[in-house]
Amino acid sequence: MAPRIMPLSCCRAMPKNDGAKKPASEMVPDQRWKLQVFYLCFYGFMTQIRPGESFITPYLLGANNSITKAEVTNVIMPVLSYSYMAVLVPIFLLTDYLCYKPVLVLQSLSHISIWLLLVLGTSILAMQLMEFFYGITMAARIAYSSYIFSLVTPSRYQRMASYSRSAVLLGVFTSSVLGQLCVTLGGVSFLTLNYISLGFVSFGLILTLFLERPRRSLFFNRPGRASDAAVPTELDRMAGGHSGGGTGGWRDMVLCRMLQELGALARQPQLRLWSLWWIFNSAGYYLMLYYAHILWNEISPTMDNRHVYNGGVDAASTLLGAVSSIAAGYVKIRWTLWSELVIGVVTAFQAGLLLLMNSTTNIWLCYAAYILFRGSHQFLVPIAIFQIAASLSKELCALVFGVNTFFATVLKTIITIIVADKRGLGLSVHPQFYVYFGYFTLLAVVYLLAAIGVGVQHSHRRQPVELALAKEPCQLPVEIPAQEKSPEAGTM
Repeated sequence: MAPRIMPLSCCRAMPKNDGAKKPASEMVPDQRWKLQVFYLCFYGFMTQIRPGESFITPYLLGANNSITKAEVTNVIMPVLSYSYMAVLVPIFLLTDYLCYKPVLVLQSLSHISIWLLLVLGTSILAMQLMEFFYGITMAARIAYSSYIFSLVTPSRYQRMASYSRSAVLLGVFTSSVLGQLCVTLGGVSFLTLNYISLGFVSFGLILTLFLERPRRSLFFNRPGRASDAAVPTELDRMAGGHSGGGTGGWRDMVLCRMLQELGALARQPQLRLWSLWWIFNSAGYYLMLYYAHILWNEISPTMDNRHVYNGGVDAASTLLGAVSSIAAGYVKIRWTLWSELVIGVVTAFQAGLLLLMNSTTNIWLCYAAYILFRGSHQFLVPIAIFQIAASLSKELCALVFGVNTFFATVLKTIITIIVADKRGLGLSVHPQFYVYFGYFTLLAVVYLLAAIGVGVQHSHRRQPVELALAKEPCQLPVEIPAQEKSPEAGTM
């Protein structure tokens, strides 16, 4: 079972207003906020140390358990998608309303429940309950990723958010390497690895208790006086003024009004394109992650734990994902023209990797295809984040990613019900991967056709300008099309 990482926390900071008075909540002593950010990063790193996570599927399918591969594929795993969809919206709202920390405590308690069920439970019902708690931990990750809003000023958010995400990635990498070393070199059993993971997540709960509970958040907890508002936020403007604390009905109405504004924003081509990419490609990406370990066990079944390399593969894919995310920041092209083509090419590459994973009998080729698949997806994630968040306030940005993630989860759940659940088609893992291959192939075809359409429109726009220049080159000023004037169009 692969580590579940959902990057939902990279929103664009609000414009800096040097002449405005800073909120009292932001007048934190310099060393104090640095200490808080350091502790948050340390917390994010330590809560990812779960060396048994990469080996959950081999543990469930091991000789010591009576659970069959069909039960894991068609009965146990689908619960993860269902539970994640059921708790995503409530946790999204509770995270902001309760100011992050209670939801982080809930996440730690859910992690402890997962590993207690793994070491003590033996029935299918226990494993389904384990997947239910896994869905809670996945939905609760938004609490960690948005906690940074309460610690630093908007001008520092981008850098601090990168630190917190780097801490998480480093934790996932360290956890995977530690688990693989324990299994391969130490000969540690999967059950013992689960006990070690239980110890780490229990320590994570202790760390959670020492997190400071913020007094403000993005939506429900605003500064109390108008004099404390440094820059009018999206919520302040929608509330009809610059005061955010308000006793009026903005708590009840603003989210609805913001959703209406998102409908208007959906007409922006780049925002619409990358939001659709986030929804459709993320759904297929996480389905592949959920079932990849079952596919590996199908290709290379082994009773010798030392020859199970799930942790090493997860570590390598995490490292490549981090490197490709960094590399994406240096890609400088005109995204208004090339976005569809880049997405189409990457999606076609992913479809080919899925076909290779499913058709090969060489486990190392399957491992390599999995690593490249995750790396290619993580390459597009920061580009999508930038293209979506470039023209949005942090409140709207958070809401856009929340809505995109919700629709991706709904789509993933629908596919799971049809393809994987025993009440649907109940396909085994190999036919499932053929379905995912067809899904990504269809997406690639759509993106490439859209790229052709954009290219044709661009050439038609250039022809009248070139003809006019040829006739009167000294009299006609060249006007750049409106959608290509964005300063963010050519940079990342």
